[in-house]
Amino acid sequence: MRISEPAFSIGVEEEYLLVDRETRDLVNDPPPSLMEECAELLGDHVSPELMRAQIEVGTTVCANVKEASLEVRRLRKVIAQVSDRYGYAPLAVSTHPFGRWLEQKQTEKARYSALTKEMQAAARRLLVCGMHVHVGVDNPELRIDLMNQMTYFLPHLLALSTSSPFWEGENTGLKSYRLTVFDALPRTGLPEQFASFGEYERHVQILVNAGLIEDASMIWWDLRPSARFPTLETRIMDVATNVNHAISLVALNVCLLRMLFRARQKNQRWRIYAKMLINENRWRAMRYSYEEGLIDFARGEVVPFAELLEELIDFVREDAQALDCMDEIESLRDIMKDGTSAHQQLRVYEHSCTRGADHDQAVKDVVDWLIEETVRDI
Repeated sequence: MRISEPAFSIGVEEEYLLVDRETRDLVNDPPPSLMEECAELLGDHVSPELMRAQIEVGTTVCANVKEASLEVRRLRKVIAQVSDRYGYAPLAVSTHPFGRWLEQKQTEKARYSALTKEMQAAARRLLVCGMHVHVGVDNPELRIDLMNQMTYFLPHLLALSTSSPFWEGENTGLKSYRLTVFDALPRTGLPEQFASFGEYERHVQILVNAGLIEDASMIWWDLRPSARFPTLETRIMDVATNVNHAISLVALNVCLLRMLFRARQKNQRWRIYAKMLINENRWRAMRYSYEEGLIDFARGEVVPFAELLEELIDFVREDAQALDCMDEIESLRDIMKDGTSAHQQLRVYEHSCTRGADHDQAVKDVVDWLIEETVRDI
């Protein structure tokens, strides 16, 4: 059955870490006036997160990638300007290079208190940030159909967004350590496959009726039907420190969904692969980002990511042209040329050590780079 084309509207949520410009450490107890000032300027587009050292922003509903780009830049700029008046700075990054979760203070909110009471240290360790992209898909059945197919591309999006190589001062050896922390919670990871929206709702209702969750917002899959909006919400990505990289990832997200919808209108669909296979690519993206390639399941072999990226760009070319974001899609190549935030953080650290800095100074140098990179080009 043919379905009318969705709006493919866009909403972007980014979570930032707040640091002291002098110590470069996390601000574990910022004054209430800071959030009050942000709220005065941004209204309900800014909110506290689980840890007091975190700030979340969310764009308005944007008609296209160009609007989303302007909104993300505006939000970063306001948060940076307000923070600077206190001697602080926001970091668009998924983990702090040396901050410790045991030293953080939790935001006083009933939902957060209930979360940490239920999940204990698994929740108290959540000193991690992500970027979530909502794409407007009004039809709930289509939302589920696209979720089933879009799951294949989640590792590709993660590979291009990695920004969490450090954890509590240690080089973890992973480009996205964030997901090892987040995956300790229940109802995370790759989404389940459902035959219909009704089937999805029945499964959610079992958990609600059992008193385990309040609603579907407590299902934290890498990709999910939003519980608040008529959108499909991609949650797998680390926060991209460079704002241009972030917008290219937003463009890829919406273009992939339009590509899958366009194929559906021709009675075609992306093959559904077993979660065990997609999880292998998810792990490879966590460990290596794009460096060691991903598995092409149809070919049955690991393929260099540069080759896969060119295929992705070709897949969505028609959609990027229709959505007026071809420049942003072409700029995905810049992520591989420059390196993700994780690659660049490690380069800064190694360069500092080569110049004679000790470990403590080198990780502070990484924070300095993150401060500058977060607001560059906004």
